[in-house]
Amino acid sequence: MNYTAFIFARGGSKRVKNKNIHNVAGKPLIAHSIIAALASKSVSHVIVSTDDADIAAAAKEYGAEILNRPADLALDTSPELLAWRHAIDNYPALFTEDNPQPFISLPTTAPMRSPEDIDAAIAKFTKTRCDVLFGISPSHNSPYLSQVTIGEDDLITITISGSSVVRTQDTPPVYDITTCTYVASAAYVKNCTKLIDGRVGYVMIPPERALDIDTPFDMYLADLMLTHPYKP
Repeated sequence: MNYTAFIFARGGSKRVKNKNIHNVAGKPLIAHSIIAALASKSVSHVIVSTDDADIAAAAKEYGAEILNRPADLALDTSPELLAWRHAIDNYPALFTEDNPQPFISLPTTAPMRSPEDIDAAIAKFTKTRCDVLFGISPSHNSPYLSQVTIGEDDLITITISGSSVVRTQDTPPVYDITTCTYVASAAYVKNCTKLIDGRVGYVMIPPERALDIDTPFDMYLADLMLTHPYKP
């Protein structure tokens, strides 16, 4: 397959300054997503949507094409769904032919993903009748037993109250949505209000590849895990 994958990487990150080009295991964070995509069997071309010149330069160095994102789609308050639609509109040949390719988004915040994760997500999407497919991973905590909320009285309660279970093995399986891979119908992306509104499929991502970078501590973990890989 010769699909095109998109990476959306705006400048101006707040929790981690210059997050998308932060050095992780000797490479800019964004490079890990580009390398994994181009090493997959499904993707032959990567396009990075960005408003930032430094991100664009790093992405080009690792083999990506650049789509200049308008400033109004790169604000803290800008829904990424609108950036996805901007990308689709700028590459109509990919999505309006008789046999359009799926829309593939590979966030920079999942540097642990493997090329095989990308291939598995695309393969499952093409075989199932879903509008969008997420990567998910088994959750370490359960809202039925070990996740709590803090009330106005400054006391905690179980997130899903009323359950009679007292052992972890008795709780229903729950999963975290990862930022590893999103695969969708471009038509669905163009018309949905929220991604979760449609028929949502999934591909299972092992916990050791499901890290989602949102804080400096996450960045530290990513660097540690990439330089000292976990071998089950």
